[in-house]
Amino acid sequence: MKDGGRQTVSDTIATPKSTSPFRRVLDPVDRAAEILFGLIMVMTFTGSLGVAQAGSADVKAMIVGALSCNLAWGIIDAVMFLMSSTAERRLSKKTVEAVQTAASPSIARSVIEGALPPLVLPALCASDFERIRLHLNSLPADKTRVGIQAQDFVGALAVFVLVFSLTFPVVAPFFFIGDVTSALRVSNGIAIGLLFITGYTLGRHAGAPLRIGLLMVAVGLGMVAIALVLGG
Repeated sequence: MKDGGRQTVSDTIATPKSTSPFRRVLDPVDRAAEILFGLIMVMTFTGSLGVAQAGSADVKAMIVGALSCNLAWGIIDAVMFLMSSTAERRLSKKTVEAVQTAASPSIARSVIEGALPPLVLPALCASDFERIRLHLNSLPADKTRVGIQAQDFVGALAVFVLVFSLTFPVVAPFFFIGDVTSALRVSNGIAIGLLFITGYTLGRHAGAPLRIGLLMVAVGLGMVAIALVLGG
């Protein structure tokens, strides 16, 4: 049910997030995490390049390794997206069924309360819960399908493209700059810039873009250092 063009709480219970694959793909926290992991993987490969002795064969092997690694990560992330979408839809279906089969309105209200974020509950009154209960009771079975839908594949493809495409800006300097040391410096600068932009974008939602942007850079570089030390 829509109220003035806005998504109501009852819509959230019935079909959380799955109604909008692009909204999910662009979720700030999840996407920032995926970008961070993707950049860490690429920087692990570029950082392991010994610039003093590196030749063209070493650079080629590094590029192939980085591309292959993020290709695999992109596929894995896309599959996990599909599994997550199905699991969320199954949870939604169980919630709706529990409301529809509740022995009393009070029991149905308890189910609804359990499905809502705690911060939302104080904003709802008895009439809100009743309206949500009536809405969920009126939902036909086809509104809570569990199987993978076309929109899930769109979302999974977007996740794959996002993760895999992160490889190219970081390895691009090695295609155009003959000196490995200079190429590595430019590559690291691009990666750090992407980390900062990702953190800054995430920080805009939290009200501290500069701080979170710098924190993202620090966390990313720290994790790359750990991976290199451990032989990653």
